[in-house]
Amino acid sequence: MNYAEPMDGIYDLGGVAGFGAIEVEENEPTFHHPWEMLAFRINVASIGMLRAYNTDEYRHAIERMEPVHYLQARYYERVLTGATTLLVEKGLLDLEDLEKRAKGRFPLALPVRPNVDDGRPGPGSPRFAVGDRVHVRADHQPGHTRVPRYCRGHTGCVVHVAPPFSYPDASAHGLPKRREATYHVEFQAADLWGDDAEANAPVVVDLWESYLEEAP
Repeated sequence: MNYAEPMDGIYDLGGVAGFGAIEVEENEPTFHHPWEMLAFRINVASIGMLRAYNTDEYRHAIERMEPVHYLQARYYERVLTGATTLLVEKGLLDLEDLEKRAKGRFPLALPVRPNVDDGRPGPGSPRFAVGDRVHVRADHQPGHTRVPRYCRGHTGCVVHVAPPFSYPDASAHGLPKRREATYHVEFQAADLWGDDAEANAPVVVDLWESYLEEAP
């Protein structure tokens, strides 16, 4: 598998059918097992205290999980896999020692998919305003991105201009960091998913400026 080629990961499931109904557990606890709390604490401490990696790197580590493992794993197993993968990659954990303690193979995420700095403008005044019609670029980074597959190539309307945030496609890959304006963009569900979507149902997506261009 060539990780330099653009591809859509198994995690990008917005609007995908065929997975059955969502089961809602009544009075569901935050953690079902003690190890889940430990996985959560490891990740929080690695980001907030050790500064071993950032949130975008963590998200990308989970996105890099083997597709079958990702689909079969519970939420906190994904948290543990992402955090452990990064701690091994950063040299803070030794995989051989880890598997010795685990008494078997510890499945890490696949290698990083490199992104390319697109060179688009960074900080500055927001280019778009509330009420503007915007088009989501159809291009796709091979690594981490926060633009969902289902809205690429579609046109929506800006309903809110949010404060600038770090551009995730860069910060997840060690590229020069930059902050960009972000927008809440409203789409119509029927435009995104056709006749199967609920009529007149709005879908609001948070999008960075680099993902957008003026609507034709």
